[in-house]
Amino acid sequence: MTKISPIRPSVAIIGAGPAGLVTARWLKALGFTPTLFEASSDLGGQWNPNGLFSATWPGMVTNTSRVMTAFSDLDHPAGTPTYPSREAMHAYLGRYSEMFGLRPDIRFGTRVEQLGRSPLGGWTIHSSRGGESQREAFDRVVVASGRHLEGCIPQIRGMETFSGKFGIAHTSQYPGAERYRDTSVLIAGCSVSALEIATHLAQSGTQATIAYRRQRYVLPKLIAGVPTEHVLFNRAGALAGERLTPVAAAAGLKAQVLKAAGAPDQYGAFAPDPDVFAAGVTQCQGFLPAVAEGRITVKPWIESIIGSEVRFCDGSKGRFDGILSGTGFKLSLPWLAPEIADAIDLDAQGMTLFADSFHPDLDGLAFVGLYDLVGPYLPVLELQARYVAGCWATPGAMPSAAEMAAGLAEARLARQGPPARPMNMVALGFARRAGVEPRLEQRPGLERALLFGPLSPVSFRLDGAGALPDAEDRTRKAAAAFGAITEPDYTAEEALLRAVITAQPEAVSL
Repeated sequence: MTKISPIRPSVAIIGAGPAGLVTARWLKALGFTPTLFEASSDLGGQWNPNGLFSATWPGMVTNTSRVMTAFSDLDHPAGTPTYPSREAMHAYLGRYSEMFGLRPDIRFGTRVEQLGRSPLGGWTIHSSRGGESQREAFDRVVVASGRHLEGCIPQIRGMETFSGKFGIAHTSQYPGAERYRDTSVLIAGCSVSALEIATHLAQSGTQATIAYRRQRYVLPKLIAGVPTEHVLFNRAGALAGERLTPVAAAAGLKAQVLKAAGAPDQYGAFAPDPDVFAAGVTQCQGFLPAVAEGRITVKPWIESIIGSEVRFCDGSKGRFDGILSGTGFKLSLPWLAPEIADAIDLDAQGMTLFADSFHPDLDGLAFVGLYDLVGPYLPVLELQARYVAGCWATPGAMPSAAEMAAGLAEARLARQGPPARPMNMVALGFARRAGVEPRLEQRPGLERALLFGPLSPVSFRLDGAGALPDAEDRTRKAAAAFGAITEPDYTAEEALLRAVITAQPEAVSL
């Protein structure tokens, strides 16, 4: 007897960056035929050097390792540096799209003008391409347009008078160091991009000064040759965070940060808040050493600007040729119909959703990747895509109304706290919802690699739907890639953390 596959609902995906591509891959695997709307002339989102909304710059490399800046189906080719370049990432996403036949599903140069409800049920997308407009109805829509599209530049008294020859711009518009060579530039902010650009400028002969309101703890990209996210944002840390009180979790994280990098004031930067969660954690390999060497000057926040002169909150002054603002991004979805924006409590900082994905009043609409994270994006994007695709493909898999109501209440409460969450916590949440969290008790020979190795994307292909036959071997190789997991026996520190995770109080004396 011939098995007849059910006809899947029509699906549109807004955005052909990493979030849109991985969502399309998993929807196609479950029988959907998605249509992707992409405003730029090529795929890749932020990693497309010529993308309309790309915030990357020439010479930029990833903040996370090649193991953690990839999807589970496709590793980077042999010889790829630890931190791939922007161009390497763009090429990687191109190969990924070819692997799953995604490019024919993408409408390039097509800008979404509005997403709203269809009077016949489902959703209507109004789009434009080459001066022509079109309205189409879809049963389901995934919003995967990216979190970092509109740079946020804070208002500072007198900024309209700034007369430096390069003006004031957001770091997303940074064209590379060559433009600023042998000049004086002020970078505002303490985000990853602000620190990276300040370091990049200082290394290129520019007089770099950085000013910020809040001193964050700064981690290097490598700890004893091992990528930081492999060491600090692993599965063991996430599981321990579920067992520990917030105070204990903060103390544990701070101890790890200080052990890896020391305190910023040891290098000549400012002293951060003693509470690591209040201060925040950022990452840059060369920033603190450049401060210690006097190649980057650190200042408190900006009080006012008069012409090319900037006055800081400590009363000191400086003259600058340009100001680059690395002060984050607004969440920008201007094409959402007002009723959708109101339902999800959309503002510049975020939105209120169940599991960052759904809203009970918006059936058939999903959001992927529109959150801030501390750590790698791609493995988390893939887990969320698998969760969303599974919910839509499997009868009864969508969360109940009661579950969603409880989840929305938690999400509203969470928005009152720190905006960014560690990626290992978020990844485990999606993995559990998708039913693909590895079962440690069934893999004793792999337990140490799973707990203390990186949260590699392939480690979530061990169990559940979509399991791969070579996942165990690739998980072990990912854990050993930089020498972090080379022996089967636990270190004393690992054994103590494992005791916390597995609730073995007799082992806590280690």
